[in-house]
Amino acid sequence: MIIRADLHIHGRYSMATSKNMVPEVIAAQAQLKGLHLVGTGDAFHQRWLQLIEDSTEQVADGVYSIKEDRRPEKDPDLPSQNQEPLLILTAEVEDIKRVHHLLILPSIETAHQIRGELRGNLDSDGRPRVRMSGREIQELAQEKGCLLGPSHAFTPWTSIYKEYDSIYDCYSHKPDFLELGLSADTDMADRIEELQDIPFLTNSDAHSPWPHRLGREFNEIEINRIDYPSLENALKDLKIKANYGFDPRMGKYHLTACTKCYHLFPVKKALEMKMKCPCGGTIKKGVDYRIEELATWNEPHHPPNRPPYIYILPLAEIISLVYGKGVTTVFVQKIWREMLQRFSDEISVLINAPMEDLEEADPKLAPVIKSFRDGTLKMQSGGGGRYGEIILDPEKSAQKIQSTKSRSMESNTLDEYFK
Repeated sequence: MIIRADLHIHGRYSMATSKNMVPEVIAAQAQLKGLHLVGTGDAFHQRWLQLIEDSTEQVADGVYSIKEDRRPEKDPDLPSQNQEPLLILTAEVEDIKRVHHLLILPSIETAHQIRGELRGNLDSDGRPRVRMSGREIQELAQEKGCLLGPSHAFTPWTSIYKEYDSIYDCYSHKPDFLELGLSADTDMADRIEELQDIPFLTNSDAHSPWPHRLGREFNEIEINRIDYPSLENALKDLKIKANYGFDPRMGKYHLTACTKCYHLFPVKKALEMKMKCPCGGTIKKGVDYRIEELATWNEPHHPPNRPPYIYILPLAEIISLVYGKGVTTVFVQKIWREMLQRFSDEISVLINAPMEDLEEADPKLAPVIKSFRDGTLKMQSGGGGRYGEIILDPEKSAQKIQSTKSRSMESNTLDEYFK
């Protein structure tokens, strides 16, 4: 079977994370999203680990479901026919070089064992900062039977390629996977030769459970059953069937650009100008720049078993963009609920629902969803600290809806739609 999995989130004890990030709410919202397997995040934080133990029961090897008496009351107006998602133990760890690593664990017992061997303050934040190298963390994870790979591998601040020019400068051997993060896609990563035999994951890194966060990136994985051994085998046997995630052009540091006037510069031009813009501003290195530094090839070289990368945007975000400025939170939630009532869950709306049914349900949303599906959505790439822009009408290029800080995938305003 093929499942939808989001394997990187954070619990309520992580910095800047919603108090609603508790196991029972995460599972309920994942069900509406259309996910089958969700990482718990923060498995080395004492209070979060205790909350997981109190809220869940083991139903298969390494996976857990919410206890019957802890499940929230279902909304009678929203679909309930989807299978309840299962939880798997995961954690993100920051090493001594501020590089982030994602671990997928085989059990709660393993989380307790590793917690006893990590060096650092494990309870000041859900994502612990430890006095250990990436190599030491990898060796500990392997010793305990965990899966490990670099988190959001290309971000400018806390990624493996921020600190190193090769993953083997950080790890002693090949990681089990590499997480692309919101700032990169397969076409970008597959310009780097050393990544050819490493599976890619796309995960949400969600800090709130609402559907524009949780599952905003996810993986489709072919798996025999939903348990830890099957997931481990699926990664080793390269059974990831598709990566779903944001178009990196939406990122505010996707391209190299001036931080003052936001003019975009080709990498070579920026270097020639010594990263100084004629307006007086500083040109900020984009993810495109870093990929250019690391790239083996000018174009992507996808290995035969590399799955497709498919662009999506959360449904609430699309509704907000399509209906424009001045749209109310009540209106966005109304349209979102209507679509789920008709199509079962959000992911089905975004990737599976027949176009003729979408057009009948909402003729304004349908063409934008279609553009995401067929890769024809027009965008102005972001850079220099400004988010990318979606051009909803390609024939009227001036008619743009900008994904600004207050109306973007990084915004907190959409959280209000689902509380």
